[in-house]
Amino acid sequence: MKRICTLIAALVLAASAFVAHAANPVVDIKTSAGIIRVELYPEKAPKTVDNFLQYAKEGFYSGTIFHRVIPNFMIQGGGFDKNYVEKTTTRPPLVNEAANGLHNEVGTIAMARTPDPNSARAQFFINVNDNQFLNHRDPSPDGIGYTVFGKVISGIDVVLKIASMPTGEGGPFPKNVPRTMVVIESVTLVQPAQPAKP
Repeated sequence: MKRICTLIAALVLAASAFVAHAANPVVDIKTSAGIIRVELYPEKAPKTVDNFLQYAKEGFYSGTIFHRVIPNFMIQGGGFDKNYVEKTTTRPPLVNEAANGLHNEVGTIAMARTPDPNSARAQFFINVNDNQFLNHRDPSPDGIGYTVFGKVISGIDVVLKIASMPTGEGGPFPKNVPRTMVVIESVTLVQPAQPAKP
């Protein structure tokens, strides 16, 4: 009997963990190189996730490109169209949420920004290395870091394929632009967030 109760308790714990995991929104980033599926972490980066989902819902990312690709570092996109013209954002810049305990590790998605820590808008990047120097260290402008807000859960092969593409100049960029254009065709919510059950 004791063994059965222990087994039931373990199953309940496992189910609870699954429900908490399932509560996170999941998006498909459909690109001309394949689909990248990403789980987002609204509990860790609520403003950033909401911002990303709003732009996705509005179709902002459709027709944008990965314009900056650096092997063993990251792939960046979501801000320029196929003519290398920067899209006009419609939402205010984000308050930096990098001090959320998430790290810029392989497969994580984070917000791109200028040197101003609170300047991120729509552009994002996916890490293809453990980029510890991008993590939050302290609240100074140099140490605040880059906000991680999700992680690739399938399609990492697509990310690595993009990261390994030959690059050169393109549009206003003197280097790091894929020779074969990688277009983001859509960003679609495939698993909506649901409140976790107790």
